[in-house]
Amino acid sequence: MNVPEPFELHVSDAVLDDLHDRLRRTRLLDDSPRTPTSGMSAAYLRELVGSWATWDWRAREAWLNSHPQFIASIDGAAVHFAHLRSAQPDAPALLVMHGWPHTFALQLDFADRLHDFDVVVASLPGFAFSSPYADGPLSEARLAATMHTLMTEVLGYERYITYGEDVSANVSDLIAANHPGQVAGIVATHAHFPSSDERTALTDPDEQEFFASLAEREWPEGGYAHVQATRPDVLAAALNDSPAGLVAWIAEKYVGWSDTPRGDPRVVERRISRERILTEAMIYWVTQSVATSFRPYFEGQSDGPIPPTSVPAAVFIQRHEAGYPESLARRHYLDLREFDRLESGGHFAAAEVPDDLAARVRAFVAGLV
Repeated sequence: MNVPEPFELHVSDAVLDDLHDRLRRTRLLDDSPRTPTSGMSAAYLRELVGSWATWDWRAREAWLNSHPQFIASIDGAAVHFAHLRSAQPDAPALLVMHGWPHTFALQLDFADRLHDFDVVVASLPGFAFSSPYADGPLSEARLAATMHTLMTEVLGYERYITYGEDVSANVSDLIAANHPGQVAGIVATHAHFPSSDERTALTDPDEQEFFASLAEREWPEGGYAHVQATRPDVLAAALNDSPAGLVAWIAEKYVGWSDTPRGDPRVVERRISRERILTEAMIYWVTQSVATSFRPYFEGQSDGPIPPTSVPAAVFIQRHEAGYPESLARRHYLDLREFDRLESGGHFAAAEVPDDLAARVRAFVAGLV
């Protein structure tokens, strides 16, 4: 039997001393003239670096450790996860999965609000404290099999609800499609996207317009993905050696994708606090996992289209994809119980609007009984 081992985080004083030394010696640059607008500025990066250098990590470390965490061996990977058990007997089980560039830590505030659920917040293989697979690609299909094994064979849940964001949205869809007898329901804020070939066959004007608008955003917003997919190790070498570079690279995405006004990047902290941003940067730094976190971008696609799923589904469209057509959801989620658009909350919905999303999940699951 695969029995998970308890895990507790402790960053050594030597690692912290080295980090603080690097932060103090950061060579910061001014903004380039006429630079394209992005989610980062020289002034905001200077603030983040300064805050990180004086931050009380030990207090944050203790908060993280207040959430029971474990490591299980699955398919050649050491899979890390937080397991928040409800005091209620027969509480529904919920699998929560992150994407890039966030980690399990950014979703703990959401999990904390679901005290009437058994919540499993998993670290994908190659992210944070989960090792990458010992061999073979990190594909969406493989991730789906790993996460299903975690919930069923390792933790013993006969049925569970699944939720994924960003790169794990397809993983969540695959789990629901492949295991309808054990998935009681699926919650999606990143609803299913058709494959590239499927998109070319679309005839609905609203669907065509939605993907056309995404294509227009691809050039100014998709550079990070192109680099991570085509030159991942070159970029990772720089980010793994420079904490300032690392926090700039990942915080830029929190700013750009969150549901906050464009302009001053500091406004991201209305949704994702500076402490939470620094927590994400710290986890990437101490685990040196930024290189393996890029793997879904160059080897993560599944083979062929993801089949529709018949399990009960609730789709709550986050603001970063506000125009997603309901018709797409209804073709993929064949038992669509709820379709709504979040009034606030962007790409990182579980982190940005944890109260709203927790209430929605609770109401959806109550209706499944």
